[in-house]
Amino acid sequence: MINNSFEKDILNGLNSQPKRLFSKYFYDEKGSSIFQEIMQMDSYYLPKCETEILRDRSHEIIALLPNSTYDVVELGAGDGTKTTLFLEALLNSGKTINYLPLDISPDILEYNKQVIGNKFPELTILPIAGDYFETLDKIKPRKNPKIVLFMGSNIGNFEGAKAIEFLKFVRKFLSEGDFFLLGADLKKHPQTILRAYDDPDGITKRFNLNLLHRINKELKGNFNPENFDHFASYDPLSGTTKSCLISKANQTVQVAGQSITFENNEPIHMEISQKYGLRDLIELREKAGFSSDFHFQDSKAYFSLSLFKY
Repeated sequence: MINNSFEKDILNGLNSQPKRLFSKYFYDEKGSSIFQEIMQMDSYYLPKCETEILRDRSHEIIALLPNSTYDVVELGAGDGTKTTLFLEALLNSGKTINYLPLDISPDILEYNKQVIGNKFPELTILPIAGDYFETLDKIKPRKNPKIVLFMGSNIGNFEGAKAIEFLKFVRKFLSEGDFFLLGADLKKHPQTILRAYDDPDGITKRFNLNLLHRINKELKGNFNPENFDHFASYDPLSGTTKSCLISKANQTVQVAGQSITFENNEPIHMEISQKYGLRDLIELREKAGFSSDFHFQDSKAYFSLSLFKY
């Protein structure tokens, strides 16, 4: 019997055609450690570009925020290290803020609270643990104007119209005059994007293969990760990056008591990362029902922090 969402999602994904796994399960302790390696890669430009915008252009974003008091709500907050740049700029501008980090991991939220609290001891921090699809309704009764942060290009993990559905979902918990700050990776030369998702040192390959190790550990699987290869692709027409694992042989794997059969060269779809043009972001904002948009890019125009107003 399937007894948790991880087991259910893994078995459903591996029994689908084509097979797929889900990037939200990459981040066990080992996966999170490997992702920290990815964040330090020269070719993984995303965190550096976003940090540059937060460091150099937060004052321009804040100039568009008319109220003196805000609740800053961060979806998928993680450890909050980049967010400190924006919070510091808000406080330095004279605004009164409360910080509400939402994350699925209670442990990372505790670390987040320590990091942010040590830097800003006067700041009220109200962590909310759980899947933000289930916990976001906790912000709705609050009366302060809101700035909802969804950074790190996490919007790219939603396929097609699901990105619009997600923005509409968030908008349900906002009021007129609230803001949504969206991090989005921009379309650029295909080779630049591919190097970020398939580095020559094989760190992104280890990151993807680690999910097989997690399945072995938590679901009594017997994957041999050496029997799978990593393949990343980018389509500059659609702006879609995809990562797959490729079976290197005909093989049968046991997972949670079920037999999963793979053909030679059969792919497992692991992750999608959508890239956007500015026109795409404007269309996204319009279809999601926000009233206006402002876009702040890094010096290479690789990344955008886009401010949507409700």
